[in-house]
Amino acid sequence: MDLLEKLKGKLKEVKIIYPWYEQFYINQPIKDFNDLPYMTTDILEKHYYHQEYDDSIHVYQTSGTSSNIRKKIAYSEADEQRYVSLKMEVYKQFLNNSACKKAFSDVGTGHAASTADFIFKKLQMESKAISFDRPIEEHIQQLKTFKPDVLYTMPSILDHLIYAAENPADFGIKKIILVGEIASEEWQQKIANIFQIQREDIMDTLGSIEIGTIAYYSHDIRRYVFLDHLYAEGIQSDEIGLNMEKLENKESILVLTSFVRSMFPAIRFVTYDVVRDLRTMVIDGVEKQTFQNIVKRVGPEFKHGEKISIYDIEEIVYQHLKEASVRVKLQNNALTIYIHSKLVNPSMLTTIQKDIQEKIPEIGRMINNKILDEIQVLAVSNEELNTGKVKNKKIYYEK
Repeated sequence: MDLLEKLKGKLKEVKIIYPWYEQFYINQPIKDFNDLPYMTTDILEKHYYHQEYDDSIHVYQTSGTSSNIRKKIAYSEADEQRYVSLKMEVYKQFLNNSACKKAFSDVGTGHAASTADFIFKKLQMESKAISFDRPIEEHIQQLKTFKPDVLYTMPSILDHLIYAAENPADFGIKKIILVGEIASEEWQQKIANIFQIQREDIMDTLGSIEIGTIAYYSHDIRRYVFLDHLYAEGIQSDEIGLNMEKLENKESILVLTSFVRSMFPAIRFVTYDVVRDLRTMVIDGVEKQTFQNIVKRVGPEFKHGEKISIYDIEEIVYQHLKEASVRVKLQNNALTIYIHSKLVNPSMLTTIQKDIQEKIPEIGRMINNKILDEIQVLAVSNEELNTGKVKNKKIYYEK
């Protein structure tokens, strides 16, 4: 079946499950993807993220929206089984011939955390998982006693595990699978050196709560490879009305269509991840879509262990300060919030920091348990807010 026929079949499915979808495109014979709309966060907030579901549906929650309600993302039982099967295939490929028998999952919250232990057991591995509710000392102790071959975790959690351990290499970890946050090549090499393994023993994966597993890093071609059930497009910010600076050369915002995801309108879904050099390659005689690396996120939300949005942050700030300007910086998977207000004082900054960290309860508990950095909240002058130290845009990313 060619790509257009697959798209037409997917469109029929989406229209049945989500009748509201039809209002966003002109009902005509579909010739290519450009005949269909981008599935942006604005559309999803209005029509998808706040639906109610019965007990037969798996529901996962993530950060708030402009309506100050946490998003709900639904998975049918078939979706859930496909999610597990696809991850298993990716992990099998990475672990092939490695003789790894034991896996340990320390991956925070959400869909990845809730399914990790089950997936490794399905791979016939002895598996353990630890909750983000447990203090960092327990994470270290379990790694010492269990001595896993494979560690499945997030970069920010791994940084904290390393900091809390006397000698991380003593854990005996042979392979590391990463998920959830940007992991640069330089950072991965540093991690490999610490654990006394090769960088080829670390696999980074890109995923989305809406789509599931999206891509994995291939050391053979030194690029990320998309899973086969996906079709990827790269767009510029002005195509979806984002008011932001132009992306660098070869950078684009990732847009995905999934031909297997059912309980989500997965046609031209805007991920808000920026990738570099998105292109098709022939790998072992088969065409595969690939990209060089993940650059940053744009749009209203970002990751600090769990997703948190600019709406979550501004809601808290404006509860305490009637007049304020806010900027958010994401650097090395950590958040810093800059506030300019004539009314702010040190005590208020501490209160705002606490409230923001507890806005998403999972983030607050991970911070309290010392497996995530605190969210920094700083007062700055108007000059600092708009020039130099803090850039003149609401959210920005620094390497």
